[in-house]
Amino acid sequence: MQDPATAPKDNLFGICHAIGEDFGFNPFWLRVALAIGIIARPEVVLAVYATLGLAVVTSRLLTRRPKAARPTATVTVLAARAEREPLRQAA
Repeated sequence: MQDPATAPKDNLFGICHAIGEDFGFNPFWLRVALAIGIIARPEVVLAVYATLGLAVVTSRLLTRRPKAARPTATVTVLAARAEREPLRQAA
C-alpha cells in the first residue's frame, strides 16, 4: 500500500485502488463497474462502496505492511564500483 502522503490525489477515497492492489487488477475496471451500476441502482452501489471501504480499512488495520528490504553492503559496494569503472568490451 502506498504512503497516504505520496498517494495520487485523483481518487475519492482510494478504495478502488486499494482493492485493485490487493487482488492484482487494474482499479479502472472496478470504477467502470461501479459507474455503470450507479446509474441503475445508486443505493446498492453506494452500500457496496461503503462495505468495500470498511473492508479496506479493516484489512489495513489488521495486517502489517512488510518492510522494504535494505540493500546489503556488498550490493552497495558493487554498485558504487560499477559507477566508477566503465564496462570493458571483450577484444
